[in-house]
Amino acid sequence: MEVKILDGKTLAREIESEMKIRIEKLKQKTHGMIPVLATILVGNDPASATYVKMKGNACKRVGMDSLRILLPENTSTTELLHEIDKLNENFNVHGILLQHPVPSQINERECFDRICIEKDVDGVTCHGFGRMAMGERCFGSATPAGIMKLLSHYKISVAGKRAVIVGRSPILGKPLALMLLNADATVIICHSKTKALPEIVKQADIVFGAVGKPEFIQGSWIKDGAVVIDAGYNPGNMGDIELAEVVHRCSAYTPVPGGVGPMTIATLISQTVESFENTLNNSDSQ
Repeated sequence: MEVKILDGKTLAREIESEMKIRIEKLKQKTHGMIPVLATILVGNDPASATYVKMKGNACKRVGMDSLRILLPENTSTTELLHEIDKLNENFNVHGILLQHPVPSQINERECFDRICIEKDVDGVTCHGFGRMAMGERCFGSATPAGIMKLLSHYKISVAGKRAVIVGRSPILGKPLALMLLNADATVIICHSKTKALPEIVKQADIVFGAVGKPEFIQGSWIKDGAVVIDAGYNPGNMGDIELAEVVHRCSAYTPVPGGVGPMTIATLISQTVESFENTLNNSDSQ
């Protein structure tokens, strides 16, 4: 069986090249204006700081600007909401990203939902989730939207397929399930309370690892010819799926690293560019 590697790193570079061209054209049209992505980092978690830096570097590569808001570990919900309000009101900011997770004293959901939907380029608000679920225009959650782009690019149709998602987080498993359902897949969501998990995974035409536990999904659970999408990234370059036991008999898979991860950032960038274009179109129509 010929196994297809779903190379997110290469596709992300292609998307960045397209965004660079679009941004240069927009810059000429607006006499120098460019999209701006604001990132908010609360506390000093090293992994979160690395992710924010990676997103800033991606902005530079395509000709965007990034605005970093760094807040102390003891920031309160009220203080964080105030910072989000300022960014919502800033006409020159086109996308807002609140780096997850935030310190435990902060009401994360309240802060996510404070981001105005027009700038919710990471797709984290309840309003955006609801619009996405109903098939209305919005910015999808970045990682699930990136996965859908990856599947589309490699011409892997999900229509009529049985998709099993292991993981139900509000920014990955749940929005991914609705995106797949809207694309005519039959979707099963599994989680920590799911019984007979190996038997359910064996039924899947497409398996999505989104549980956040290294190699939790064993290769022996996955049937021959399935498509394997690993959205996990754990220490030691390990995903959520035991890929070594399945790569020789699946039909396609995402490597870890280099599969889903780069698509998350590429989607975030492209949705910020789209937000900037929407802002320009709205000003032209007024």
